[in-house]
Amino acid sequence: MNQKPQSGRGAAVAERNENAGQKFFVNIEGHEYEWDKPTITVPEIRLLGNLPPDQPVICEDEEGVERTLGENEVITIKPGHRHGRAPKYKRG
Repeated sequence: MNQKPQSGRGAAVAERNENAGQKFFVNIEGHEYEWDKPTITVPEIRLLGNLPPDQPVICEDEEGVERTLGENEVITIKPGHRHGRAPKYKRG
């Protein structure tokens, strides 16, 4: 059975239903913020964490490796609270 990829308004509804009931959390400078989507942009991280626009946003991954995020990056986040080493974001 071949199914075409969904597009248009139906795709948005399918995506919302797939994430229905899931909670996402973003750790910005040691504070955990609840987020309602499986992705977050760098401008949204800045707004949520009240980070200044003149400093880069740094992502620290599960292994403790840091990298500077591009202003146009979209980050996929996993649902639920993260235990152990979770990705963290901070000003540069």
